[in-house]
Amino acid sequence: MNVQSGAARYSADYDQPVRGDTITADRYTSREWMEAEYENLWPSVWHLGGVTADLEEEGDFIRHNFGRESVIMVKQADGGVRAFYNTCPHRGNRLALGDVGSTPRITCGYHGWQFDPDGTLVHVQDEDDFPGGSPCGKVHLSELRCETWGPFVFWAMDKDIAPLAEWLAPFPERLAGYKLDNWVRVLNVSADCEFNWKIIRDNFNESYHLPTIHPELATFINDGLPTTLFEMYESGHNSMWMIGHQATSRKDYVSGDVPPGLYEAAEAWGIDPKEYRGRTADIREAVIEAKRKHGAERGYDYDSMTDQQLVDYFHCTLFPNLTITMSPEQCQILRTEPHPTDPAKCVFQHWCLYPPVEGMKEVETPVGKAPLKHDAIAQHSVYGDGVSLGFVADQDLSIGTTQQQGLNSRGFQGCLLTYQEKRIQRFHELLNDVVLGHPTEHKAPAGE
Repeated sequence: MNVQSGAARYSADYDQPVRGDTITADRYTSREWMEAEYENLWPSVWHLGGVTADLEEEGDFIRHNFGRESVIMVKQADGGVRAFYNTCPHRGNRLALGDVGSTPRITCGYHGWQFDPDGTLVHVQDEDDFPGGSPCGKVHLSELRCETWGPFVFWAMDKDIAPLAEWLAPFPERLAGYKLDNWVRVLNVSADCEFNWKIIRDNFNESYHLPTIHPELATFINDGLPTTLFEMYESGHNSMWMIGHQATSRKDYVSGDVPPGLYEAAEAWGIDPKEYRGRTADIREAVIEAKRKHGAERGYDYDSMTDQQLVDYFHCTLFPNLTITMSPEQCQILRTEPHPTDPAKCVFQHWCLYPPVEGMKEVETPVGKAPLKHDAIAQHSVYGDGVSLGFVADQDLSIGTTQQQGLNSRGFQGCLLTYQEKRIQRFHELLNDVVLGHPTEHKAPAGE
């Protein structure tokens, strides 16, 4: 990888060195790599398990199937949330079979063992038939770490992992102005996919693909390198600020008419796009002014947001597999999770949350209009079956299978990256350190 300075902008305060490890194909294709991930990677990070909107009363629960594991998060009498492995300590049967539910007792469907919401065994059949006496009150479900942030519930297998707010840093502070706590998850879709989970993670760690995979975004998002800011943190997380309400600087959109996309974005805030012919870059400042002036009367709370947050897109990539893309009126969650047994498959998940604006009946989601209510659109599909996961997400997923196929070729010698793809390089070097326990030997591909 060429690590010399280039056109891409990396923050002087948040940049990290890279070694230049070769990004090998086996990490996408081999069962050995998958097994090492299950052993070393997935137990060492926090996992987003669900949203607090599904946990309102004691006994409400969320189930999160992750690879081979299944975890249930349960609302407690004191208002807290606890997480347990979804397995009965009697003979291992899974307890919760639905994604969400509510029950005064968690009951195993095999032999009827019952557990209180705090995981304590309270009822068994034939309790006097146990050699050590009744197990009730003595046996507990196996517990995991569980914490909440904003509207989200997280769990972790590692008992010694850093507290969630510390592990997420700097995002809780950087996203505080959006006031996410009561935002509503309207879109909750997922799909089984025919490629390794890291392929889409690589995709979300760069914007190099935008002109080819998402060309229509260029009319209202400036994907030009001189104005895009990348940040990489010591924690392994990274982010990208991309200017919104401004057409790309890769083409001359400034001197002519206001392009579609930007035109509608201006009109939405009472701005006449025709007045900006020949100076389309000025629309961004006009939208900031309009949002400051009219936001409250439209039901939006913009008071704690910076001007940058009002109009730009903050793309937060958390190591290893979670992305949060923020705009002032929408929060997108994009994630890929491993298949239980096949390294060439994964599960892709896409959530969209919206602020609860009083009087607003519906919102525009990536798959069309939907009522502003919890999980108005909720479905699981198989990618390629015609069910959309969102127009832009569909475009991202469209390259997954062909890339997986190409990575199996003898002709692939390792990734040859641009400077702007440095976040991919660091992502894989972190994987080498965590999954393998050491950096891989650097064997540069031809042309580096």
